[in-house]
Amino acid sequence: MELQAIQAKMAELSTQLHAHNHAYYVLNSPQISDYEFDMLLKELEALEKQYPAYIDANSPTKRVGGDLTKKFEAKAHRFPMLSLSNSYSEQEIIDWAERCQKVLGEASEFVCELKYDGVAIGIQYQNGKLLQALTRGDGQQGEDVTNNVRTIRAIPLQLSPDAPSDFEIRGEIFMPQQKFEALNAQRAVQGEALFANPRNTASGTLKLLDSKEVAKRGLDCFLYGVYGMSKTTNGHFEAVNEAKHWGFKVPNPQTRMIEKTTSIDGIMDFIHYWDKQRFELPFDIDGVVLKVNSFEQQEQLGLTAKSPRWAIAYKFKTQQVETVLEAVTFQVGRTGAITPVANLQPVQLGGTTVKRASLHNADQIQKLDLCEGDTVQVEKGGEIIPKIVGVNLGLRKSENRILFINNCPECGSILERQEGEVQHYCPNEQGCPTQVTGKILHFISRKALNIDGLGEETIELMFSKNLINNPLDLYHLTFDQLLSLDRMAEKSANNLLQSIEASKQIPFERVLYGLGIRFVGETVAKKLAAAFQNMDALRCASLEALLDVEEIGEKIAQSILSYFSFSENLALIEGLQAVGLQFQSEAKTLHSNVLEGKICVISGTFETFSRDELKELIELNGGKMGSSISAKTTYLIAGANMGPAKLQKATDLGVTLLTENELIKLISQ
Repeated sequence: MELQAIQAKMAELSTQLHAHNHAYYVLNSPQISDYEFDMLLKELEALEKQYPAYIDANSPTKRVGGDLTKKFEAKAHRFPMLSLSNSYSEQEIIDWAERCQKVLGEASEFVCELKYDGVAIGIQYQNGKLLQALTRGDGQQGEDVTNNVRTIRAIPLQLSPDAPSDFEIRGEIFMPQQKFEALNAQRAVQGEALFANPRNTASGTLKLLDSKEVAKRGLDCFLYGVYGMSKTTNGHFEAVNEAKHWGFKVPNPQTRMIEKTTSIDGIMDFIHYWDKQRFELPFDIDGVVLKVNSFEQQEQLGLTAKSPRWAIAYKFKTQQVETVLEAVTFQVGRTGAITPVANLQPVQLGGTTVKRASLHNADQIQKLDLCEGDTVQVEKGGEIIPKIVGVNLGLRKSENRILFINNCPECGSILERQEGEVQHYCPNEQGCPTQVTGKILHFISRKALNIDGLGEETIELMFSKNLINNPLDLYHLTFDQLLSLDRMAEKSANNLLQSIEASKQIPFERVLYGLGIRFVGETVAKKLAAAFQNMDALRCASLEALLDVEEIGEKIAQSILSYFSFSENLALIEGLQAVGLQFQSEAKTLHSNVLEGKICVISGTFETFSRDELKELIELNGGKMGSSISAKTTYLIAGANMGPAKLQKATDLGVTLLTENELIKLISQ
């Protein structure tokens, strides 16, 4: 290879790795597997070693972790948060252990730990209390996620009296599989896109602006590394056990989550044990971590620019099996989204029997170039539904390509694909049977209108008999109509009518959620209801006003505007209003009139209260919320990380700035 071509190849690898780093750490949307990423990184490292003159100062090989976002304040780590060298080769692990002992000139103890598939965190404690929590960030500085970390029950806020007065402990925050599956099940009911895997969900959760929402997600954490204190033990293993007595959740030696060994055979036994047993764990691991135990020996071995020489990670290869693709079916969601699903010959993978695999969208089908009867490679890398990652072309028996459909499989409508989106949609919202029944099922669900006595079969039966075509029809059902249905007795009919009547008292935010507006989940509905107070105000809201609501981005705002642009949706809302559903938030009893006549705007993040809680406090004390800063704004409640443009506008207009504490002091007078 010519030198020019080598340089171009190195530049290409750097560009790819930077893009994948950004997708993984910032967007929480990985485009390739960890193994594929590590292979690209190793290829670049090998070229840089061979051609050092062409090394770029900003090479991905010189970085640790991911980029910083602008959501949270960036703070420097007291001690650099280095990453570990990764290996997929047992021989490399043996070489590392032998190299450590050769440099030390003596035998050493090794500590074997699980490599949790989560988010690295460094937590500082002072005088027994949690002071600060930072993400890895770029290794030199991380994002301050202290308020969110405080919501994780596994992380103590107060330590035992014998804990050191000032130190840092590091660990991994993760989402248990059960919590992840429950969260995705909830999103499926809501018609929202499923999260890819627990690791990315944990990362995204940790960076939510509302700590209350973080608390609901059920994050967990293991802590395993103590820094910044005079050592009361001689080794890492002993320090971890000591941390347990201070109040930390640490790996359990009794269940082999952490283990000491003096031999390479002991290391290999630990690796082989967890390569088989990892599927029995209630959380994801993607390998094991190996460390020299002695602190003194760790110091002797030292560090490289980005990783310690006394530690290494062995990563398990993603489990992959081959099976036969029997057919591809296309499912229609309540929002009209078309999802292709591969139906497979049953095969064992990761401790479960796999019969289906997600094909996601048309682009994925085209990329895989699938044919009927193909022998396909299936992978389960933290996905709820396994995915097809390749085709065994040597076993191909047919050249009949699998093509994405042009028409809805339920109603025959020509599918549409909006610019910038990967999904195809059925546009027949009012006539597509699956969409109609899906919207009604969403409307009656527990977190929406909570109408008991109706299930999927009953809804489909009612639809087939033309008794219901939209949620409004539920409120016009008669006793005789219900009795005409199979297996519907008098008592059941009466109970159902009572439940329908009771749903008229369900608060506005849940009614709004029940409408099933695309991208408007439970949390977004609450924020919209709090911001606009009633349906009329929301219907008339501009794009700017919608974007000014916390966590409402361009995509959600445009979807809301689109929903209200259809006369059928407006007619539905008017009909539901007419039968008595709640389309206005409840008026709340004022605590005081201190803020009467005052218009307040909230911006930034806060320590004591969430933005929604601050809005409620303002309204309960007579104030009104403004959606954006204008000459009419009285106070700007300014939190951390407020946008500079808002601050400048407030200053130019002479708006009074109040901190969170100043606001509380004002309304407490």
